[in-house]
Formats: sequence, structure tokens, C-alpha cells
Amino acid sequence: MESKLNLAGVVEESVTDGPGIRYVIFVQGCPHACEGCHNPQTHPFEGGTVRDTDELFEQIVQNPLLKGVTFSGGEPFCQPAPLALLAKRLHDETRLNVITYTGYTFEELLQSSNAAIHSLLGQTDILMDGRFELGKRDISLRFRGSTNQRVIDVKKSLLEGKTVLLNFDA
Repeated sequence: MESKLNLAGVVEESVTDGPGIRYVIFVQGCPHACEGCHNPQTHPFEGGTVRDTDELFEQIVQNPLLKGVTFSGGEPFCQPAPLALLAKRLHDETRLNVITYTGYTFEELLQSSNAAIHSLLGQTDILMDGRFELGKRDISLRFRGSTNQRVIDVKKSLLEGKTVLLNFDA
């Protein structure tokens, strides 16, 4: 499986990209080009820095304060194979959870015929789905930018065969 990622960058300790202190991986490249996107510099597929998932894993496990790892972007599902590989290793060898941000909906991802997309989805604990919509922007939401974006418990959703939402705003 592919172990190289094209990255826009990383944030080694973030409290704004999911609950707890998180290591955030921003992938380079996004097809959505949402108006008002917080990370427009990640839209082009060219550029970025190529990093190996083993190198990222070794950097992540050095920090005992981390609660999890967040995949953001750009669009993580445009590089699903290496992210799935990293997420599997994180689940197998650490206590860290994985959050993936995506402009796609959960339902769109489930309909994909790409096995790597299903692999990344299966290794994602929490999915923040949906394109950012400027007209639905709400700065009071935790970890999301617009009201159409959902927080999904992926494991429960796959097990129950229906979308199971989490509420971080309560």
C-alpha cells in the first residue's frame, strides 16, 4: 500500500481540530474549492511536501499528550491509501483516535467503488463531513465551520447501517 503523502503541512499540537490535543495532518489537494474555505492554499494538487507515513507515525508517538490525530486538508479522501495505512497503524499500536475532515458526505463515500476510500473510512473514528458553505457559516459550532457539516461516529454508523451523529455542541 502507498505510504507517501503529499502534505500542505502539519500542526503538532492543536485543540481546534477535534477534542483534546491533536496532531493534525493537512493534505495537499482538494477538488471542492469551497467559497470561504479556511485553507485555500491546500486546493492545488501540485506543490506540497511529500512525507512518508512511517516518518509521521514516529513523530506522532513522541508526544504523550496527544489524544488523537486529525486528517484535514485539502481533501483527505483524495489520498486515502496512505492515510488508511497510517490510521491502521495508529489504531494497532497506540491509544489514539482518528478524525477525518471531508467535503464529501458520508453517504457519498459509502457509494464509492474505491477500496482505499472504504479502508480510510473504516479506520476513521469520527468523520466531519460536508462541504463548507459560506451562507451556513456558524462560528459557535465546535470543530466545524458551517451548519450543514456533520460529526459522525463512523464505527457505530457502519455497525448499525445508518448515520449516527455525535454532538460536540451540547
